[in-house]
Amino acid sequence: MTERTLITPGWGVRSLGALLCLAVVAVHVVDQGGVPGSKTPQYVAVLYYALEIAGVLTAVLLVARGTRLSWFLAMGVAAGPIVGYVLSRGPGLPDYSSDVGNWTEPLGLVSLVVEGLLLLLSAVNFLRRPRTAGARGCPW
Repeated sequence: MTERTLITPGWGVRSLGALLCLAVVAVHVVDQGGVPGSKTPQYVAVLYYALEIAGVLTAVLLVARGTRLSWFLAMGVAAGPIVGYVLSRGPGLPDYSSDVGNWTEPLGLVSLVVEGLLLLLSAVNFLRRPRTAGARGCPW
């Protein structure tokens, strides 16, 4: 009987995902004015903090394990701010309308690029079919 092991994305792919998660965190720390930051209203500040904590934890999980769960979390780290960007610039958020119509803010565009790349990378790695390798490491 041969031993079968699960093949996960390589260290390089997982590291790229982790770096993109940390880039999302960095963009939002800069946008809030550093740590602890000064985003208002308070619920927006709390959402920023939650994103930053989730981004760091997801980066650690990606480097350490690279499981489907970590790629799923990375999709959330990417998709959450994209949704927030669209809502804050489109209809606006309650008590937060200063960014309505501000679609071309440079930091916001950098954020969208980083989050888009992370979303693409994490979706591909989350949705791909897990492969197994035999005892000799052959993928078939």
